[in-house]
Amino acid sequence: MAPAITPVQTSATFPAATTVVVIGGGIVGLTAALALAERKIPVVLLEKGAIAGEQSSRNLGWVRKTSRLAEDIPLALASDRLWAMMPHRLGSDVGYRQAGIMFVARTQAQMALYEGWLKSVAQLSLDSRLLSRHEIAAMVPGGRGQWAGGIYTPSDGRAEPTLAASAIAKAAIARGAFIVENCAVRSLTLSAGKVSGVVTERGEIRCDQVLLAGGLWSRRFLGNHGVSLPTLPLICSVLRTRPMAGPTEIAVGAPDFSFRKHQDGGFIITQRGALDASLVPDHLLLGLRYLPQLRAQRGNLRISLGKNFLHDLTLARHWGAKSITPFEKVRMMDPPANRALNQEAMDNLMAAWPAFAKAEIADTWAGTIDVTPDSNPVIGPVNRIPGLTVATGFSGHGFGTSPAAGQLAADLVSGCQPIIDPAPYRFERF
Repeated sequence: MAPAITPVQTSATFPAATTVVVIGGGIVGLTAALALAERKIPVVLLEKGAIAGEQSSRNLGWVRKTSRLAEDIPLALASDRLWAMMPHRLGSDVGYRQAGIMFVARTQAQMALYEGWLKSVAQLSLDSRLLSRHEIAAMVPGGRGQWAGGIYTPSDGRAEPTLAASAIAKAAIARGAFIVENCAVRSLTLSAGKVSGVVTERGEIRCDQVLLAGGLWSRRFLGNHGVSLPTLPLICSVLRTRPMAGPTEIAVGAPDFSFRKHQDGGFIITQRGALDASLVPDHLLLGLRYLPQLRAQRGNLRISLGKNFLHDLTLARHWGAKSITPFEKVRMMDPPANRALNQEAMDNLMAAWPAFAKAEIADTWAGTIDVTPDSNPVIGPVNRIPGLTVATGFSGHGFGTSPAAGQLAADLVSGCQPIIDPAPYRFERF
């Protein structure tokens, strides 16, 4: 089950024509719709299920620069500024707190990775710094972990996924955007090779531009139009505790667990060192492109072959505008939480900070992440289809950069000056 988001009153109908259609009601698509509506550009956002029903409500809520690739940090810095502005912009609190993020290392080899990352971003003047084990003990008291050291970025933080997407959607609607749930887009309409509209399960909408922000579904949508997007699905399991006394407001990531404070006083916890790789045909089709990632992260993947493979085979890869699509057959990807991984996370956390032995589990869930070969998203036009822009493939860290990612997508769609240089995210790099 996904965490329950704050409900939003969306539209039951949509206009016959608009300027921009956004496909996908996750937080990036919603932020893009808000940015367009703020510029008084007519926009219709279409979501096959419920807004934020998939990874946008299921992520950990971290807002970080630490350990991002250097080329991805300008987007994260821009997002920090936009997160801080959200209460004024939306008229609503989204739980954003700049409480800091700390990563701790058990070995010198792990510390060397943080040292290397810090050198790689030295020119960006971040406030990140290395920590000794004594500093970790002082900043996160009550621990028993034998840490080699760590890294800490005070300006990193967190926000609440169950609040943010809803607040952004409400603000976009208030500024004139149409948001329609339970309405899948089946295909693009092209005129002279350029986008001229979309065909939905409820009829056609004429438009000048389309922004595809469909998360894990973007690859299948593009594939139906003969465009290959190399993304693969991985599953992250998460748990939330009931309110409890904890060691710190700082979010902490260790090699095999992480925790961060939830706004209700509980904690969001995961087994940071393990993701489920439930094989589907795309893993076989694209696997060679991911060999560098596999070599680096092979110990973190729990690979399995089961019913997901067979289920994926039943979903069409190609269809016509009048056909029932995979997006109508699967309104929401809702993988079960891996109980074993969640228990590993708790066991590892309790060994390091015994205060968590008193934790009571309030909820568990899992979410499917769409990962690219270089772990950076795709934000940019698809040159083969003029009028189509994509914002997808956020590889498990899209929530934190969503404010700037959505605005960058809106900038590109509307021809405005981009908030940051979009070159690292161009589609053609694949």
